[in-house]
Amino acid sequence: MSRVPLAERMRPTTLAEVVGQDEIIGPGRILTEIAEKKEPVNLIFWGPPGTGKTTLARILAKEFQADFVEISAVTAGKKDVEIVVERAKQNWNLKIRTVLFVDEIHRFNKAQQDAFLPHVESGLITLIGATTENPSFEVISPLLSRSRVVVVSALTKDEILTVLRRAVKEEGAEERVTEEALDYIAELSGGDARSALGDLELALSLAEKIDIRVAMEAAGRKLPGYDKKGDKHYDTISAFIKSMRGSDVDVALYYLARMVEAGEDPKFIARRMVIFASEDIGLAGNGALSLATACFQAVERVGMPESGLILAHTTVALAKSKKDRSSADAWYKALTLARQTHSEPVPIWLRNAPTKLMKDLGYGKGQKWEAGFHLDKNYLPDAIKDEKIYKN
Repeated sequence: MSRVPLAERMRPTTLAEVVGQDEIIGPGRILTEIAEKKEPVNLIFWGPPGTGKTTLARILAKEFQADFVEISAVTAGKKDVEIVVERAKQNWNLKIRTVLFVDEIHRFNKAQQDAFLPHVESGLITLIGATTENPSFEVISPLLSRSRVVVVSALTKDEILTVLRRAVKEEGAEERVTEEALDYIAELSGGDARSALGDLELALSLAEKIDIRVAMEAAGRKLPGYDKKGDKHYDTISAFIKSMRGSDVDVALYYLARMVEAGEDPKFIARRMVIFASEDIGLAGNGALSLATACFQAVERVGMPESGLILAHTTVALAKSKKDRSSADAWYKALTLARQTHSEPVPIWLRNAPTKLMKDLGYGKGQKWEAGFHLDKNYLPDAIKDEKIYKN
């Protein structure tokens, strides 16, 4: 068997060979249009691992008849960038275009990304970046404004199966691999074709007949693709909060389980539930905040895996509770008003009057130290005296 990994051997060389990505490949789609025009365009490929970002960059560079230079932001330094620029200048003199592919471009800091700018602006380099993180936050604005962001989607299970079957045929292993094994590998891949092909390659090396047992041995137990600082982290906690807000216990427990299974910090989940109890349940269930706070304290003291039970208990209670956002809405309105009118003076009769002069000027006039004492006057600054902040 070739020492070149199966995933590399199966890498498509034309857009027509690419499986999936129907939103960006095909008649009238952006990558097909760019390839047909053969005019280099700065691109940022944004998508999960194993979805073909590097492959697409190589295919486009070939269509542009350009010199393809590939670096990884994880290992590349200033010297590597200088070498690329010098190579691009030599290509320019030979009337050859240079496509620079930067894998994991989000790992370059601002200064490193700035270094590319003048060469991208001049056209010396056509930049194609790949990132698993939201480029809006990870790529500097000047570079982003000079590039097209192309979303590369995770492959569906059926698309992964297509890739696997193609690989099995290429390896001449149709009689060796069962459909159940391929289905298992595809299910576990999470839309990552590279991971699926890696599992298949390992399975082929373990036994002559690849059934589901061998596939399970090759794949092992994998945690979901989940970066605690990445988009999936925020997407999943968002889904968790929204499902509790919608009082859907099943969905809330599902997303809780996904986070726990992926190794999310249980204290992070508990903190979000404390906020949820106050913001979304509020006055409808005054015990909710106490429960969520107790959950946080218990999780801190008990630890995992037992804390999963505590989180689940609290999730069910919060999801089933009645909801009332009146206090939260009032707070957000109060914040907005405070920011807009922070210079407006407090009514003079409400002010503190520690000196005789201030009392003579009317500071604190009419006030009494009595429980429930209230004067029939405007307590808000004149500019917003008629505002109603809390709506019951």
